[in-house]
Amino acid sequence: MKSINESDFRRLDLNLLLVFHALLHERNVTRAAARLFIGQPALSGALKRLRAAVGDELFVRTSHGMTPTPRALELAQVIEPLLLSLQQALQARPAFDPARAERVFRIGLSDALEVALMPPLMQRLATEAPGVRLIASAADRTTAPGQLDAADIELAVGVFPGCAAWHRQRALFDWHFVCVYNPALVKARGKRLTLKEYLRHPHLLTSFSADLSGLVDELLHEQGLTRQVVFSSRNFATNPFIVRQMAAITTVPTFAAATWRDALGLAVSPLPFDTPRYAVSLLWTAARDGDPGLKWLIALIGEVFGGKPVD
Repeated sequence: MKSINESDFRRLDLNLLLVFHALLHERNVTRAAARLFIGQPALSGALKRLRAAVGDELFVRTSHGMTPTPRALELAQVIEPLLLSLQQALQARPAFDPARAERVFRIGLSDALEVALMPPLMQRLATEAPGVRLIASAADRTTAPGQLDAADIELAVGVFPGCAAWHRQRALFDWHFVCVYNPALVKARGKRLTLKEYLRHPHLLTSFSADLSGLVDELLHEQGLTRQVVFSSRNFATNPFIVRQMAAITTVPTFAAATWRDALGLAVSPLPFDTPRYAVSLLWTAARDGDPGLKWLIALIGEVFGGKPVD
């Protein structure tokens, strides 16, 4: 494929092609000017520039009006289809048929959200869009915006308290912290752990900074309390298997707790103290607003998860 040399177009205003088209069809300067909604002097000036750029008179005044030269008729064979193709391309509405689509989407999210959201989403895709495939990449509130801007991912899922003006956001659901444990090993007198029961047992922590303390410890510290954290990891996936075998507690988002409860038979209890609530949303760039495939995927995820807590 030949490359386009932009320098070849520096002397040619592409709007002159519309002047050529109007004169070719009207064969009259006044009517061509009216067709383009410009004055006759402006069209005459445009024709002068067009002649200079092409090196031909193009249209000659005769008793039959502005008659095209052989060079003009030759150019018309190229310019007319070009303008028609450009018009059709600009007016075309891109479509996306999920049942027939063959496409790969890259989504950035945490491993906890991946475990909670992907099973029901993949189930919907299997029946509604069997040719659509997903690639999940690790992303969080600090990395996702940059990954979107670099086109490493097309969509991010997470908590995004602030984003750039060129980012788009759609809220999905709210979550808060709860605690998870094996009810056969951690005995609770009621349906929920008391503060004393919560503090009595060792704790497992998910920490993206690989530390032995986090938000929960800060909240407890404000009350003059501490808990014993015996294990910390950046990954959510390890902790449910530890609490299945150990009399320990892990404090996680509601959407992760619900998945572990249903899959592993663990118990979920509200925390015996208040914690903040967070909103999970979808994030993408404004440059993708015209992508019908991404628009469909956003709508599907919103239909599956939007407006209801995953807990």
